[in-house]
Amino acid sequence: MSPAVCAARAERASVVEGEQTDAGVRRLPEPFARIVRSIESEFAPLVARAAQAGREDSLAPEELPAFVECVLASGDAGWTATIVQLRERGVPVDSIYLDLLAPAARQLGQMWEQDLVMFSDVTVALGRLHRIMRGLSPSLGHDHQLPVDGHRALLLPAAGEQHTFGLSMVAEFFRQAGWEVVCELDSRSIDPVRRLRREWFDVVGISVGVEARLDRLREGITTMRRASRNRALAVLVGGPVFAADPERAAEVGADGTANDARDAPALASRLVAARVGRR
Repeated sequence: MSPAVCAARAERASVVEGEQTDAGVRRLPEPFARIVRSIESEFAPLVARAAQAGREDSLAPEELPAFVECVLASGDAGWTATIVQLRERGVPVDSIYLDLLAPAARQLGQMWEQDLVMFSDVTVALGRLHRIMRGLSPSLGHDHQLPVDGHRALLLPAAGEQHTFGLSMVAEFFRQAGWEVVCELDSRSIDPVRRLRREWFDVVGISVGVEARLDRLREGITTMRRASRNRALAVLVGGPVFAADPERAAEVGADGTANDARDAPALASRLVAARVGRR
């Protein structure tokens, strides 16, 4: 067993005592297990599927593990140089978001579950991914022509959700597409009903990372529609639960779901047009 693995297991033991399942297998207690699930699964539905082999502006398969090593390293030089090189090579910002940052976050979660890294290292690495996304944000819209349609979107996590990096990423793509975006990241301080009563929004987008939160989601969506100043409000949901089974979006009362962050603004525009047309 490597020293890194030993250190990781020692840290887990010192942080909190785990629970035992009936089979005698150690299970991470909440909220630590919830954090791990969120880090690993939050970005799965956002990863781009299109193959770009042979293009200079595409990412090679070996670049992901090398990048993960950089964000886990003690200094910032490695990951900073990687991002600079990718931009100089012409890799689009949306590709860096979806083909590098998103799968890197997922891999970090898998490494934690496999006892390959310490929880503190994953926390630092995820913070670096946030820094990269914020740093690239001003350049995202420069890669494309921005249509301005005057639409407004309210993006928020489901009640109880704690990790919102994926939601921040979706917000960037909405802004790129010309939307005015209000992105609320702290689920504990959000009152969407009050906000919808006070302001006009064309779309509400809700991020859900845990299936258990679906029980309250339908009721919440119904309440938001009733409170909204916009009687044709469109509701978009996203997250690994809906990526695995898109039909569940209709079950909770939403109008649709997008598996790719790049597709979300176009889907939202179609939903808005459809609901306005019906009214």
